[in-house]
Amino acid sequence: MEMFRHFIERYTSLTNAEWEQISRCCEKRIIEKGEIILEQGRICKHLYFLERGLLRFYIFKDGNDITKFFTDAPYCFTSQVSFNTQKPATENIQALEKSIVWQISAEQTHALWELKGWANFSRKITQEVQFFTEEILEDIQTETAEYRFKKMLHSTPKLVQRIPLKHLATFLGIAPQSLSRIKKKIGVNVSVADEGNAQKKSWEA
Repeated sequence: MEMFRHFIERYTSLTNAEWEQISRCCEKRIIEKGEIILEQGRICKHLYFLERGLLRFYIFKDGNDITKFFTDAPYCFTSQVSFNTQKPATENIQALEKSIVWQISAEQTHALWELKGWANFSRKITQEVQFFTEEILEDIQTETAEYRFKKMLHSTPKLVQRIPLKHLATFLGIAPQSLSRIKKKIGVNVSVADEGNAQKKSWEA
């Protein structure tokens, strides 16, 4: 759980008393590979911290499974609209790897807002997620799938290696066969990217 404290303190300072109150609200869960953490149509009742693992957010559209984005550890996640409004979620959250998460209920999260450190953290992480969302939406609207794939290779080379081809393809809005052709086309660049040092811990909106 100390990783969660270190994560929060990347955004703001915490007193020991604040951390003790936050830690008392955290419940540990082990999520198996392929397990659904949140199912579309159900209400998201928790805010989560992903300590280890990899997740994907996806929707069903016209009978197809479409990936919205991925979350890599360490990072916080939830179904934001469902969690804030306590209405049914329009998305699913699935573990792509065996994962460790810490969850805090909606009621506890609201109570923690009384803490200065938690309030500062919540505002800053929300702003960051909104920035990621806008960045992804802008790329979808203005850039090609090949450009977006190259961008991921540059910023998150190790993450790309961990994502199954079919999920990466739906995230890019193309068929798996098209992604395979893109990977073959830029094969030399893929090798170079895999040796890169850039490590962005989340590709999340």
